[in-house]
Amino acid sequence: MSSVTIGPIAGSNADPSERSALLFWMIFTGLSIFAMVLLWRFGLIHLMLTSDRTYISSVIAVLYLVTCGHCFLRTRAIAREGAAARRCRAVLAAPDGSKALDARATALPRGLVRDHIESLATKAAAQDYRPVDQTLLLRTLADRLRGSNGFGAFVSDTLMKLGLLGTIIGFIIMLAPIAGLDAADKVAMRSSMGLMSDGMAVAMYTTLAGLVGSILVRIQYYMLDAATQRVFSDAVVLTETYVTPVLERQGAGTKGAGTPP
Repeated sequence: MSSVTIGPIAGSNADPSERSALLFWMIFTGLSIFAMVLLWRFGLIHLMLTSDRTYISSVIAVLYLVTCGHCFLRTRAIAREGAAARRCRAVLAAPDGSKALDARATALPRGLVRDHIESLATKAAAQDYRPVDQTLLLRTLADRLRGSNGFGAFVSDTLMKLGLLGTIIGFIIMLAPIAGLDAADKVAMRSSMGLMSDGMAVAMYTTLAGLVGSILVRIQYYMLDAATQRVFSDAVVLTETYVTPVLERQGAGTKGAGTPP
């Protein structure tokens, strides 16, 4: 979240930025679909598909659509984790919120943040409620929140390389007729010019498709990574503000009760 609200107000006026991550993805995808419809309406997409004899542009388009579906699923999952984190904060910020930690955090809403709080409570109990260092647990939480977000960088790089592959193949098609070209044969010259034109079309269209697809994928996963980072930052603030102080007070109370008068 862009700003973190601590206290009981968070439960009644939750920051919807995690929900807006899904909204931003839908707006971006809607604009992309609108642009695709315009390109199809003017025949540019059909021209690209028919001019690319290698079908690399079609492979790029299919891979891009699959990646959009994956990004949607990941964005929805992060939006749900953000909502669960806000509900956890609302529960723990209540006057009797510390009681939610008595049953190993099972009273909190389900999610990765609750699992992290439960692990934190278990670790504190195992070490007699001494000051808890949650660095390793936070690294685990970050990895679990990030999940398969790295798929976006892989696909973006793959689309770029597919476009480069199409460029190389296009130039090979364009330059292949030159080796046996006879300047005196006008028919062969016309045929060679046609092949060179086809090769240039393959090179240009595959390069364009790879570049555009790579850029669009990068934008989507940049928004996803930003939303994931906000959820992680909220989890850090939540645990440092409401969880670790309660666990340390429990340790102090336990030691005080065990001290002979």
